[in-house]
Amino acid sequence: MNKKGIFISATNQHIGKTTVCLGLISGLNKRLNKVGFIKPVGQEHVTYQDVRVDKDVVLFKDHFNLPSTIESMSPVIFDRGFTRDYLDQKVNLDQLQNKISSCYQTLEKENDFVVVEGTGHVAVGSICDLNNAQVAKQLGLEAILIAEGGLGSSFDRLTLNKDEFEKHGVKVKGIILNKVIEDKIDMVENYMTKALSKWNIPFLGIIPFNCFLSTPSMADYQSLFKTEVFSGKENLLDHYKKYSLVACSETRFEQTIEQDQLIITPANREDIILVILSHYWDQKIASLPFKTGLILTGTTPPSKSIIEQLKKAHIPALYAPLSSYKVTQKISSHIAKIQKEDMEKIEEAKQAVESHINFDLLLN
Repeated sequence: MNKKGIFISATNQHIGKTTVCLGLISGLNKRLNKVGFIKPVGQEHVTYQDVRVDKDVVLFKDHFNLPSTIESMSPVIFDRGFTRDYLDQKVNLDQLQNKISSCYQTLEKENDFVVVEGTGHVAVGSICDLNNAQVAKQLGLEAILIAEGGLGSSFDRLTLNKDEFEKHGVKVKGIILNKVIEDKIDMVENYMTKALSKWNIPFLGIIPFNCFLSTPSMADYQSLFKTEVFSGKENLLDHYKKYSLVACSETRFEQTIEQDQLIITPANREDIILVILSHYWDQKIASLPFKTGLILTGTTPPSKSIIEQLKKAHIPALYAPLSSYKVTQKISSHIAKIQKEDMEKIEEAKQAVESHINFDLLLN
């Protein structure tokens, strides 16, 4: 097996692969001279320097100032229609595999170690013969599996994904459990170690649940609703611990307004918006902090007067032309992702992961 790299996969989406990779590279940079990053197969792409690449690749290249070319870090993108094109034989598998191998070999020569991030769970990409296990096998890499904290259900998912790796001859080097509730860490570690002993696969780390890493910012909501804030752009990366749908009287609302709160209310409820503005100016006069975001809903957009007042108060606000109920539904199911501009969350992710990884086992 290739000892200059490791393949990072997970048991499902939203388990925290990118978060873990941030911590891994941060820790490896303290132990090795040059650490590279590649995501062989990406699904969510952005345009970076006129090149279509996976969005995670941009995060890692910019944050760690990686010298490798962006093209070599994101060789294949599964965009809309890719699967149909593949099944219609409009896409050549050999060419895709050669591109992945060539890009990895370039990074391998440039670095002492390469972190390879997979896509979703191990079987993602199977319909195009480029799932995580197949790519790891092609590159001659061992794998690390990340599962969400727990015991029975986590082990079940680990079993399914481990078996897929082993079917393709890929060794699972270690297991990382992410988002484990703090007061259950000792119990989970004790019993999961017993469960893993039958496989002879070690724990590489147990990462406690970190509430801040799951806390969205207004930048997340911009992406979710595919729009931009019309005020408070300088506070775009404020994070909100809770969200509230407000449709009550302004008097009742005034008694419940809190800090670190995202407020969802119809754009035509100017009485509610004026209460927020009044609270902001009261806090400012008293030199007290004020951190509240605003999503305005409904078929009627906010008035010019309200927009101007929110701009003066620098309150981050956006308008989503949906019902308050639909907006709340979308927010409740939304998983906040780390964005490259969100330095506070990136640093938190690095520290949270790095301090709980056994790097000696990883590099052994």
